Amino acid sequence: MDQQTNEELTAPARKSAGVSRRSIVKYGAIALASISGVCAATWHVMQRAAASAASVFKRDAPSGELWNQWKARRWAREARHYRKLGPNVQCMLCPNDCLLEPEDRGRCRNRVNKGGVMYTLAYANPCSFNIDPVEKKPLFHFLPGSKTFSLATSGCGFRCLNCQNWDISQRKPEETKDPRGAEFLLRPVTRNMVNQPGIRDRMSLLPADAVELAKRMGCASLAYTYSEPTVFYEYMYDIAKLAKARDIKNIWVTCGYINPDPLTELCEVIDAANVDLKGFDPSIYEKLNSGKLQPILDTLKMLKAREVWFEITNLIVPTYTDDLGMIADMCKWLVDNIGPDYPIHFSRFHPNHKLTDLPWTPIETLVEARRIAKRAGLRYPYIGNVRGVENAEITLCPKCGKTVVKRDGYAVQEVNINKGACKSCDTRIAGVWAAG
Repeated sequence: MDQQTNEELTAPARKSAGVSRRSIVKYGAIALASISGVCAATWHVMQRAAASAASVFKRDAPSGELWNQWKARRWAREARHYRKLGPNVQCMLCPNDCLLEPEDRGRCRNRVNKGGVMYTLAYANPCSFNIDPVEKKPLFHFLPGSKTFSLATSGCGFRCLNCQNWDISQRKPEETKDPRGAEFLLRPVTRNMVNQPGIRDRMSLLPADAVELAKRMGCASLAYTYSEPTVFYEYMYDIAKLAKARDIKNIWVTCGYINPDPLTELCEVIDAANVDLKGFDPSIYEKLNSGKLQPILDTLKMLKAREVWFEITNLIVPTYTDDLGMIADMCKWLVDNIGPDYPIHFSRFHPNHKLTDLPWTPIETLVEARRIAKRAGLRYPYIGNVRGVENAEITLCPKCGKTVVKRDGYAVQEVNINKGACKSCDTRIAGVWAAG
């Protein structure tokens, strides 16, 4: 996951209650009562939602004055990718498939059922934003040396024990933004006011203004990042459409947990992605991240099929994802299913969130993971979150071995690529090296 910088926003967390597992039975009954005349395929999806009902926040949607203020700010709008089931709604955005009764809130914390309509609460209200080097995402084979306007709202569909941005990913929009007081619209002419007391909490950033800011600040791209951008899908999609029309690229930094239909739609407007492949064992994925592995693998396949450039991050967490045999299996799958040319970034874990008792990933483990990737046939393995490891972040030509991109941290020091090929031997180097 792309980590926030110190300049970005956070806010104190407030306690919110989840639903007990006893509610699963109730959800099944509600679903059954709602599907008169609905096909068997719909019922199958509803069963999947009942299985994850423990993650739904019961009767937790904003109401009264807070709801009115949220709407007045334009921070709430009808969600995409859901279905109505009588008074209930079924979210179809990600494989959590949340089934919400009236006034319920989904697992991601951003989507609610208000009067039989699903709303997103994460629209035009970013809680973190910054101008980053694209290498920070990390993307090493996409417009090297360029700047990207990065933004996030709160929320995530996962519950990663090691999340480094848990202070926004595990919060509700209402815990990071405040709709009270006069509205403040972040625009190029007001950007110098954003650090004044009380401004950021009530600040709005509309899609057109986000694109204009990126353009004025010389950014080649916008990046949807820091938390999990899939759960602010509508906001991301609307910005991305406008950015694409103005020849600004769009970057999706994601865990990859998304259903096929919204991903197909998203691929029409994004240009690059970094997908966090958090491991390669389904049971560990469930334990460490509270998610499933297969949907992420399906996302990688679809990105390739839709010709969206992507790179992969694999955080090696001691005792969870540091098994070298599992890493070898993962690398083999990548070569066999998406090919050898998509970079993989092996990233060093540092104690965080709920795993503060674990040690840092040994550097030797990261070096060995890179060796395994090379032996499997992956041409561009990198090591991240470390200093002093030889060629950790250098791009080498897979044929002649010469340096084609030299980096020091996020700083690009030289690029020896001409029209997408190594200057020394004219071998094609996979990636997007120039805008166009």
